[in-house]
Amino acid sequence: MTILSVTITLFLLMDSPGNVPIFLSVLGRLEKTRRRRAILREITFALIALLLFLFFGRTLLSSLGISAPALSVAGGVVLFLVALRMIFPGQYGSLTEGTDPDPWLVPLAVPLVAGPSSMAYVMLIATQEPDRIGDWALAIVMACVLGGLTIYTGDLLRRWIKDRALNLIERLMGIILVVIAIQMLMNGIGQYVQTLSTATP
Repeated sequence: MTILSVTITLFLLMDSPGNVPIFLSVLGRLEKTRRRRAILREITFALIALLLFLFFGRTLLSSLGISAPALSVAGGVVLFLVALRMIFPGQYGSLTEGTDPDPWLVPLAVPLVAGPSSMAYVMLIATQEPDRIGDWALAIVMACVLGGLTIYTGDLLRRWIKDRALNLIERLMGIILVVIAIQMLMNGIGQYVQTLSTATP
């Protein structure tokens, strides 16, 4: 693996282009300066989370007794709840409504940008080639910079996106997030079943 290949893989796992409408929906009530500051803050949180998992992920999960399948299932549950609020704002509360239009860490930084798949990937590369941990840290920084630029640039689209279109985007992205959440749940359950089958004599 090279730094470039790891950077590209992480960028794809973060799905920054797909997260642009979600960031616009969640942070839609903030004024421009505060909204862009919030985008940079959430990308920084995601960077810190990935670096923590790179250096301490396996140790942390093993000490807490948390498995990779459990991480995937937890991420799926959080995304599913977020998706329900996006699709049915009248019943579950819209992500763009409420007393706090500027959520910290969840759900933007984690699990949307730094999700279970990217966390598991950085733990994997750290385990496979631990002597190149500095290279992988650089790759994570580069991927987050690219992802942050993508989302930050996407904020410029707000001048052409009206409220009705933003609400439509929010519901469409909610439907997509439901599918992603279900896939995360299925992956986590599948991995857990596989560990049970391999453990059975």
